[in-house]
Amino acid sequence: MGDGNGSRPDFPWVWLLPQLAVLAGLVVWGAAVYPGLPERVPQHIGPGGIDAWADKSVAAVFVPVLVYAGTAAVMTAASAAVLRVRPVNELAPGERASSLVNRPSTRASALRTARATLQLGFCIGLSIAVTCTVMWRAEPDPRAPAWLLPAVLAPIALGLVPVLAAAVRDRRDRRK
Repeated sequence: MGDGNGSRPDFPWVWLLPQLAVLAGLVVWGAAVYPGLPERVPQHIGPGGIDAWADKSVAAVFVPVLVYAGTAAVMTAASAAVLRVRPVNELAPGERASSLVNRPSTRASALRTARATLQLGFCIGLSIAVTCTVMWRAEPDPRAPAWLLPAVLAPIALGLVPVLAAAVRDRRDRRK
């Protein structure tokens, strides 16, 4: 953390490691299964199963990996941004602040929010990995297993818990 006198907390790099591990795992897994994939690969899974297909190519197969890389970048940038915003308790009395910025109440709250955001990014990666179990099958099967939707949504729901907890705690701290 920063030096304790209102300085910005350090970026919680260790909280980024799970996202990087999932991203690396997806890259290795995708590269390993790529040669054995059929000539047509799933591109979209709808409520009735796989409803869009594409010719096998690196771009088509690695769409989930690229989506997750973008998601991880956005979550990392959001975490860094929340640490850069001056919290409410450091604003001068009467100082006007933009209503476009939802400021954390304290530096500790900013750090909690940044960590929770990185954890949510990791959970989104787990959801994408679950989707890859269907998209990267060796046999072209248009059916999606019944467990797919709950298995995709469960990690995201779990990742939202610390984000909501951080928001509730921040709101409670702001009232004090």
